[in-house]
Amino acid sequence: GSLTARCPQRAVSLSILLLCPYFKTNWFQVLNWICCVIELQAHEQFEEPKLEAVRENNVELVQDILKELSPIAHSSQAADELVRILKEPHFQSLLETHDSVASKNYETPPPSPCSFMDAALNNQPVPPDAVRMVGIRKVSGEHLGVTFRVENGELVIARILHGGMIDQQGLLHVGDIIKEVNGKEVGNDPKVLQEMLKEASGSVVLKILPSYQEPHTARQAFVKCHFDYDPSHDNLIPCKEAGLSFNSGDILQIFNQEDLNWWQACHIEGGSAGLIPSQLLEEKRKAFVKRDLELATAGPLCAGMGGKKKKRMMYLTTKNAEFDRHELKIYEEVAKVPPFRRKTLVLIGAQGVGRRSLKNKLMVSDSQRYGTTIPFTSRKPKVDERDGQMYSFMTRSEMECDIKNGRFLEHGEYDGNFYGTKISSIHEVMDTGKICILDVNPQALKVLRTSEFLPYVVFIEAPDYEVLKAMNRSAIELGVVTKQMTVSLKRTVDESERIKRAYGHYFDLCIINDGHEAAFRTLRSALEKLTTEQQWVPVNWVF
Repeated sequence: GSLTARCPQRAVSLSILLLCPYFKTNWFQVLNWICCVIELQAHEQFEEPKLEAVRENNVELVQDILKELSPIAHSSQAADELVRILKEPHFQSLLETHDSVASKNYETPPPSPCSFMDAALNNQPVPPDAVRMVGIRKVSGEHLGVTFRVENGELVIARILHGGMIDQQGLLHVGDIIKEVNGKEVGNDPKVLQEMLKEASGSVVLKILPSYQEPHTARQAFVKCHFDYDPSHDNLIPCKEAGLSFNSGDILQIFNQEDLNWWQACHIEGGSAGLIPSQLLEEKRKAFVKRDLELATAGPLCAGMGGKKKKRMMYLTTKNAEFDRHELKIYEEVAKVPPFRRKTLVLIGAQGVGRRSLKNKLMVSDSQRYGTTIPFTSRKPKVDERDGQMYSFMTRSEMECDIKNGRFLEHGEYDGNFYGTKISSIHEVMDTGKICILDVNPQALKVLRTSEFLPYVVFIEAPDYEVLKAMNRSAIELGVVTKQMTVSLKRTVDESERIKRAYGHYFDLCIINDGHEAAFRTLRSALEKLTTEQQWVPVNWVF
């Protein structure tokens, strides 16, 4: 009776608990009944438009119930389990939150980042739903990582650079309109605003009109660059300080490609992100630059074929027309993969640069690891020649048929006979588990550089003319060659430069052959690393 007088709800709850053994009821139902009793008055007022909490001191109520339950907890398994439930931190937190909301006892929100501003500035009559004040701290000369554009006569945030100060704070968003900086109107010149923000130091307060655009995660990718870029020399970039410089061959991580003309990227080694020209923008610029097309008459297909009066039909390859439409390389998407051994080793270089010597030296050094193809020809075999040794012999009509059907990687005609490399012969070497070494014309790379052949492309570059001339002189003294070939040496240097300009984006490694032994050691060391180090490969080799 005294319990009922002091707290009817607690009395009912305890009555239910004491009756549980008679009704064979578990503690889940008990807990449910207790909650129903606590909210009884709320349910009685359910039809009212505004609900009010039944009481504000449920934490105290539960503590009183625990005191009443303690004497019987040791004798009742249900009471003991209920005590443990009511003492759980999560349940206690729930009750505390309920009481806090019921009593409307809210904590004071954290101070605004602009609380340090002049009170007069804070009291300006601006619509609170339309304008926000954003405060940042910076040192003079520090770039915020944000660029602007003019839209309807106002300055709008065009992009926020990944990893920059503004991106890390998350207080500004693309599309926000900048109205004032430290109480000064910004006007409508992006360059003036950039300078104003760059020179500001200490506390900087921005008045903005939020865009309320929903942020979304941009697709990220890795690319290999095939040109050099210096933002300080680019007149098109919206902010030179925001640009990212790089060199041909660098690997960049692309964070944002939403802008048609400017992407956001950073070097894989780290550092802050910056703007780089997009693929589309750089293609437009390079469309106005005259391209190097002097390689159409590169050196002869097969070595040792001389004679100015003999008929030559220079290099042809399969599907060149399709590939030539995509010759302009700006960025190439790549992926990082675990160490693996390439299927083919492709040696590229000008005639006379020494690539065949390196090929033969590799073959002799490890014949179990390296192999090569046997060229096909339509000429008649000589008396001492056997099919499949130096050449594989075919009739002219058979070769013409295979050439027409695209079965040759490359072919050429010399002195009325066809010579060429069959694609099936490359597969035959690869099927033995060996790396197939190919010494081919550079345009064959358009066919070879696929997941089918997984090539490691090495460019054997000619040294300076004077170095090459000295090497030739030493070869004459050793009896390797018999005469000074000044004209040929000059042609080798020029052709080497043209090949590098036109096909450099295909090369995995460049070796200047200013000494055969040193070049061989460099090549062999690079091949060994392929099986121990991670590699960047074209993304279409993986996906």
